[in-house]
Amino acid sequence: MYSLRLLSTVSTALVALGIITATVSPTLISAQTIAQETAPTTTPTTTPTTTPASNFPDVGADYWAQPFIQALAARNVITGFPDGTYRPDQPVTRAEFAAMIQKAFNQNRVRQLSPGGFKDVPSGFWAASAIQTAYETGFLSGYPGNLFLPNQQIPKVQAIVALTSGLGLTASGDATNILSTYSDANAIPSYAVNNVATATQANLVVNYPNVSTLNPLAPLTRAEAAAHLYQALVRQGQLQPIPKNIAAASYIVGGTTSATQTNQDIVSLAASSNSFTILTSLLKTAGLAEILQQPGPYTVFAPTDEAFAALPQQTLQRLQQPENREALIKILRYHVVPGGLSANELTTGNLKTAEGLPLNVNVNAGSNQIAVNNASVIQPNIQASNGVIHAINQVLIPSDVSLNQQPQNGGDGVTPGRATRGVSSYIGVGGNIGLGGDSALAEGNFAVFSKIGLTRNFSVRPSAVIGDDPIVLVPITFDLSQRGTGQGFNIAPYVGAGVAIETSDDANVGFLLSGGVDVPLTRRFTLTGSVNAAFLDETDVGLMLGIGFNF
Repeated sequence: MYSLRLLSTVSTALVALGIITATVSPTLISAQTIAQETAPTTTPTTTPTTTPASNFPDVGADYWAQPFIQALAARNVITGFPDGTYRPDQPVTRAEFAAMIQKAFNQNRVRQLSPGGFKDVPSGFWAASAIQTAYETGFLSGYPGNLFLPNQQIPKVQAIVALTSGLGLTASGDATNILSTYSDANAIPSYAVNNVATATQANLVVNYPNVSTLNPLAPLTRAEAAAHLYQALVRQGQLQPIPKNIAAASYIVGGTTSATQTNQDIVSLAASSNSFTILTSLLKTAGLAEILQQPGPYTVFAPTDEAFAALPQQTLQRLQQPENREALIKILRYHVVPGGLSANELTTGNLKTAEGLPLNVNVNAGSNQIAVNNASVIQPNIQASNGVIHAINQVLIPSDVSLNQQPQNGGDGVTPGRATRGVSSYIGVGGNIGLGGDSALAEGNFAVFSKIGLTRNFSVRPSAVIGDDPIVLVPITFDLSQRGTGQGFNIAPYVGAGVAIETSDDANVGFLLSGGVDVPLTRRFTLTGSVNAAFLDETDVGLMLGIGFNF
């Protein structure tokens, strides 16, 4: 039977264990006077049959607007024709532009179309819904007489006014000074002066072939529509800017000085974009973020948020669980290729990834399309300070990882050496600080320890404190999930019980209580600290600290 002093010491140990466990209104567009001079001369057409595609035979690699068209086609904002072409130089009608706006944006409605709608837009008209949306969200307005003129070609200046109005953008500074960049600024209608100045400041305006010539009254072409919509989505943070080393960037007014940020590393650049929020989170979860912040260079084929969203929801959730960390690391490393390879440096063939497995790259020089395994590069050459990102539309899965089954070490059966929901298994070294008693556990000594995962929730943690009479500790612990500290790192608490074995001449075996926290540092290393109370001849208490190598 234990003495009162023993019970007091036990109480102290339990309190210590408890402490450790606990640490666990945009402006509306006025009627455009420049288009009021002509009445509609055509009857609304039926729904055009268009074909979605991201590579068009009439939009070659050297076509000036190819990057804009390719990216928006991949998002299904723009579509091609039944014959597979895009017809980039064909003028855009007001109805067609309304349809593009409806697909590109998700703005709040700021007004309501009157019952019956526009006189010249029957309820069965192919673009009736898009026209109503474009009107009610503030992008497009009608004409006197309750007309919309859906089949009239839209002038470039009207498209610019529509984008700035619908997005609620305003300019700062004198409009005349801003517009002095255009050699034909005097051709801008008075109603559009402030809107064009606003669009210019926001890098929405794209002029081809001469960046200083606006041609405000010329009909907007399908290529120009793609370019301006792309820039508007960049402004909203939905797309990355066209890299300034791409020819298309030279046609963005002011774009050559602000098209991309090359002072950011790959992780920081991805984190600053709304397109890669899931990828950034997973890189941090897997402990790979700090690697991709090193000098490199690296080439990253980066799945967009839409690509990750295409995975089954339970699969994405499972990959983020600590016990499946190794599978997640395999997948993410499979997207990284050592060395900085721009799009024009990629060739058809295999590329060895950081995971050691090859990626199959297929470069179609005719259409300037790049495929990586079954994914398409939807935006190439996002330049970072330590490499380059190519945005892709699918998640790449290495051949030794299956998403249809629970990843290795992910089941609930007993699998010695697996990761638990806390951290990976590890073996390490450190020191012990004695807090009371008369065994090696109660003294300052060298220590070796390990964590061997058994199931998702339980581990065995054999350790030894090396002193004159070494003591061996074998607790079974219940591992809790990682939780944030608010200080930039996570902790994974655990608590358990087992046996303590004193290896002196008069060997003794006693009950053991143990509890502590694991702190994942990197993919390979875990910091750990625990309080252990061994009930031998006396109650021996020690604080063990060290660092483990994950396996």
